Amino acid sequence: MPTHTPKTTYLNEYTPPAYCIPTVELRFELGDDFTTVYSRLRIVRAEATPAGTPLVLDGQQLELVSLELDGEPVATDRYQVDADQLSLLYPPEAFELAVITRIRPQDNASLEGLYQSSGNFCTQCEAEGFRKITYFLDRPDVMAIFTTTLAADKSRYPVLLSNGNPVASGDRADGHHWATWHDPFPKPCYLFALVAGHLRWIEDQFITGSGRAVTLRIYVEPDNISQCDHAMYSLKQAMAWDERRFGLEYDLDLYQIVAVGDFNMGAMENKGLNVFNTKYVLAKPETATDVDYQGILGVIGHEYFHNWTGNRVTCRDWFQLSLKEGLTVFRDQEFSSDLGSRGVKRIEDVRILRSSQFPQDAGPMAHPVRPDSYIEINNFYTVTVYNKGAEVIRMIQTLLGRDGFRRGMDLYFQRHDGQAVTCDDFVAAMADANDADLTQFKRWYHQAGTPELTVSDAYDAATRTYTLTVRQSCPPTPGQPHKEPFHIPLLLGLLDRNGQDLPLQQVGDDEPQGTTRLLELREPEQVFHFVNVPERPVPSLLRDFSAPVKLNTTESDDDVRFRLAHDRDDFNRWDAGQTLAIRALLALVEDRRQGRTWMLPESFSAAFSRALTSAADPALLAQVLTLPSENYLAEQMAIVDVDGIHAAHSFVRRTLAERLRDSLLATYETLHQRERDGYRIDAVAIGQRALKNICLDYLMQLDDADLRTLCLRQFREAGNMTDQIGALAPLAHCAGPERVEALTEFYDRWRQEALVMDKWLSLQASSRLSGTLAVVQGLMRHEAFSLRNPNKVRALIGVFSQANPVHFHAADGSGYTFLADQILALNAFNPQIAARLMAAFTRWRKYDPDRQQRMQNQIERILTTPELSPDVYEIAAKSLGREG
Repeated sequence: MPTHTPKTTYLNEYTPPAYCIPTVELRFELGDDFTTVYSRLRIVRAEATPAGTPLVLDGQQLELVSLELDGEPVATDRYQVDADQLSLLYPPEAFELAVITRIRPQDNASLEGLYQSSGNFCTQCEAEGFRKITYFLDRPDVMAIFTTTLAADKSRYPVLLSNGNPVASGDRADGHHWATWHDPFPKPCYLFALVAGHLRWIEDQFITGSGRAVTLRIYVEPDNISQCDHAMYSLKQAMAWDERRFGLEYDLDLYQIVAVGDFNMGAMENKGLNVFNTKYVLAKPETATDVDYQGILGVIGHEYFHNWTGNRVTCRDWFQLSLKEGLTVFRDQEFSSDLGSRGVKRIEDVRILRSSQFPQDAGPMAHPVRPDSYIEINNFYTVTVYNKGAEVIRMIQTLLGRDGFRRGMDLYFQRHDGQAVTCDDFVAAMADANDADLTQFKRWYHQAGTPELTVSDAYDAATRTYTLTVRQSCPPTPGQPHKEPFHIPLLLGLLDRNGQDLPLQQVGDDEPQGTTRLLELREPEQVFHFVNVPERPVPSLLRDFSAPVKLNTTESDDDVRFRLAHDRDDFNRWDAGQTLAIRALLALVEDRRQGRTWMLPESFSAAFSRALTSAADPALLAQVLTLPSENYLAEQMAIVDVDGIHAAHSFVRRTLAERLRDSLLATYETLHQRERDGYRIDAVAIGQRALKNICLDYLMQLDDADLRTLCLRQFREAGNMTDQIGALAPLAHCAGPERVEALTEFYDRWRQEALVMDKWLSLQASSRLSGTLAVVQGLMRHEAFSLRNPNKVRALIGVFSQANPVHFHAADGSGYTFLADQILALNAFNPQIAARLMAAFTRWRKYDPDRQQRMQNQIERILTTPELSPDVYEIAAKSLGREG
């Protein structure tokens, strides 16, 4: 066990800061062996703080060089220093504190605070990394105006960047140069950033709606300068969109993005100086897939949108993390939807919820969107806070309407610009701007778990009345055995026998009101009556996935197939296909368990055939034809049958390929021919490539030499990474010589491209072929892999443990031992990434007794390791039902 149980922080123990820091001046002398940090803080005791209350500043891994109060050295009996804090005793009401510390960024492998990536200095301060730079009140509700000076060897670090606007610079006689930056907007220290290094940049300009010119720069390592154009395009699109949609202009003269190769997160929204993982900046058709391009658009937008939802208005405390992250994820989802296919984007977002967030809600790490407690805040940068948090925001917009939501946003900024606030403050602005009662709705913030809706219906032909009965419930979660009813928006439509939307008229309406209706669920059970319904309809429920809930119905397979063929709602059409696939796959798993002969119903493949040959949007068809993942199927079972799911999945893919071979091949050839007209990044072209490569993947399930040759030809002739990966992925699952040829050729061609090598690692880690674990273990010794690079860890270890269930959950437990080994290795220097990998163990109770025992043994092994980080300890302890 750790030498002591890490401390738990509770929301109900929040107290305002005892001291404020209105201004801070920082100077960094960046050196090869160490960096000296000079900090000058203007500090004022809060009005409610009693005189004589010690000033307690956070600080970790710091060497204190000197400490002065109002220009005089502080006597040793006036302060205390330990591993986590500096306490100043008997401070005056207002004073200036000068602190000099020494740190070693070159040795900082945690990638928190100030560290080096490829020889360049950079920072990551969210959530609590600033305390590794200098002593400070490292909490989000302490907001200061920062002035920062950087000094470094000019030949090695010609670029010196920090937050805000540049105000001065110069050279020194010793070969060093310096630059001073001033950010006029108060911010918490988690938004502080600096970058120094040998970088090149591209520059552009954006003219705001009010006519101000903003300079835009993207900095990268010199060899990557040709891969920044899409990121710049995405940034300008985001700036224009935020002005159109929310009336929000950028507020500085300069907006900067820096891409670094070693980064624990995707990106960081530091005011005026965003630091990005290279994965979300670098792109050119030869090396980036369509998914990469879309990811860059979304993440660039996300970090830009934080300028207002996170920076100008920030969190009072870390329990309010979804205040900025859930809201900003919603904003980036809307942005990507407006620039692409709205229906497909919605489906992609729901996939993430169902595959990642729903399981989290059902497991030991379940927590509300606004958590009640945490041991390590880094563990709460989760799909619940981000993605379910975004769904909570989306539900508010659904309830209030787009115009009402905009009124709420306007009032929110009017009230809270420049403040650190709470989720309650946001909901209050929404309610007050629309004279709405959202009191019950706020349960979404403090109740964990995924609500379930059980729906039954009845039709009375004599009175032409259709009745819908909806019951809501929510399973217990850790610490919350009982749940009060949620306020749930349920969008629905009714389809007639021709698949047309019926006009909807409820009892009490004078006339029909549209073809999609919003029902507000507030009680454990509610009944809704629709009149003047000419025939028994097929209900289209939860349109656009209007709430993050599970839907339980007795819908027949015929009705599901009908919705797949006719529903006008893109999400529901896709969901109908998923429902058919889940039913068929789970039936096959049960047949295998019972020893029955396998047979895929002809009606299932016929439904897929009709979808494939329809004139629907190719991007939507690609989603419809993608089977539910093995991990998602596992979540539908009380006790997971790992091998049965894998076998059923393979059987269905192969059977569909056999039955639909001609249609798949014809669709592939047609779309492949269109690609010869040239590569484009737009919604239409992206959709066509997605459908083409889905067809190829199905065809490669057949043991057909001609098809393997076709696939290898696409791999070799592809003029873009999307098509090359689209061919290499199915080849990676084949045991023939084509696989070895393709993987070798791919490596030889792209070995100098780090992000492309991540794809090479991931494809091998996800392979269904036997012996994959041994391959992964061998790749850990390969020059393309480094345990100290988070992208590499996610690409190899993360993909194997979270996206290759049949091998990770091998019956002998070898996958579990391997993962535990890597978690413990990472725990020593990068606890954040180690803790992320623990996610693969958290659902251990869903498996058979033997696998349960093997996983439990590894979690116990991790938990009993000396010097275990709080990050890993928290997840391991909660996985075993030990809260701390």
